[in-house]
Amino acid sequence: MKLARIEIYTTPVCPFCVRAKALLKRKGAEFLEVDMGGEDADWDKMIARSQGRRTVPQIFINDRSIGGCDELYALDRAGNLDALLQEESS
Repeated sequence: MKLARIEIYTTPVCPFCVRAKALLKRKGAEFLEVDMGGEDADWDKMIARSQGRRTVPQIFINDRSIGGCDELYALDRAGNLDALLQEESS
């Protein structure tokens, strides 16, 4: 079984990025981190994928936009994050 594919767009100095990655690591989730170090193409792609959101982190699970750090923690508090992390990727 292939677990969920997780992508997180981040910047190195973003405290919300650090918190989101810490939660994913505590859950044992592997993720692809896209460092938004100023590449316009990366920003354009993130903004398009996240329906116009321009803040980091932006988190995607199996290509579904989750939102940012607050939304990730809200999913966890509601008991819905573990199920998303266990979904098979396509």
